[in-house]
Amino acid sequence: DTAYFGPEPEFFVFDNVRYDSNHHSSFYELDSAEGFWNTGANGSPNLGYKIRPKAGDYPVPPHDTLMDLRTEMTLTMESLGVPVEIHHHEVGTAGQCEIDMRFDTLTTMGDKVQTYKYVVRNTAKKHGKVATFMPKPIYADNGSGMHVHQSVWKDGQTLMYEKGAYGDLSQISRWYSGGLLKHGPALLALAAPTVNSYRRLVPGFEAPVNLVYSQRNRSAAVRIPMYSKSERSKRIEFRCPDTAANPYLCFAALLMAGLDGVKNQIDPGCPADFDLFDANEEELARIKSTPGSLEAVLEALEDDHGFLLEGGVFTQDLIDTWIDYKRTNEIAPIAMRPTPHEFYLYFDV
Repeated sequence: DTAYFGPEPEFFVFDNVRYDSNHHSSFYELDSAEGFWNTGANGSPNLGYKIRPKAGDYPVPPHDTLMDLRTEMTLTMESLGVPVEIHHHEVGTAGQCEIDMRFDTLTTMGDKVQTYKYVVRNTAKKHGKVATFMPKPIYADNGSGMHVHQSVWKDGQTLMYEKGAYGDLSQISRWYSGGLLKHGPALLALAAPTVNSYRRLVPGFEAPVNLVYSQRNRSAAVRIPMYSKSERSKRIEFRCPDTAANPYLCFAALLMAGLDGVKNQIDPGCPADFDLFDANEEELARIKSTPGSLEAVLEALEDDHGFLLEGGVFTQDLIDTWIDYKRTNEIAPIAMRPTPHEFYLYFDV
């Protein structure tokens, strides 16, 4: 009778951004005082302590230049009724951040995500900076995801916990995970809904692209958090979504997939506790991966959306409109445009 959601939205804070796309030119340029490319910058005083690529996870000042900014964001959220549990610098160079809200019920959590994004953007602007929730703004560094923790309850008791089972997961938890994994490709059309999302969801870069569950692997689509032994904290974490997602559609779709798993007792298979980065080809061949493009996940949604229509939660018209909009307004315009890197590769053929 209750579903709790705890998203972890990530974002970048930049000091400058420029971009344009027209008939005769296309470019983007980002900059951050933290960016590793600025160690040799000359102009305003350069005080060093830049964050190397993939080395930004929990650094302390002076490497982390954004602690006070995130604290102001956090205090503003708290004043607006959005409880915050933690904030920290994220893995990426050049100002990647994360602020984690306390979990709540589905619709309320959707409201809080929208408030969160509004506060982050406007607090950054107040300080002469710009915040973006674009999933992959920087090449060859971590993208911004939105891992979503989920648990289901009845009569005030969690249905997720079974002491002594794998990860202390109940059978309902395993079925719920099975639903997420089975419907994972279709879910991504709502949970990672942009062309840019698939610059992040790339195998081999700590991206959650493997459709397995595990209590260890960060590249598993479903992860079981193990840092608390508390029965009431038992939950599963779906790691594929990103912050471009509409939270209301994303959370509703995740819940419908999980409940479909429970209803149909979908087996999630064996947990993947071996190192997915060191796995051999035979082991990897047994593991399904998330699709590699927005077009591929839209095709998956076309083929697999019956679980979303249960109880009238989603409608056929909404799904059809979503797919048509994405193809017409996002996939087609990008597919027809040459990119700057194509000039680098092909101009002198």
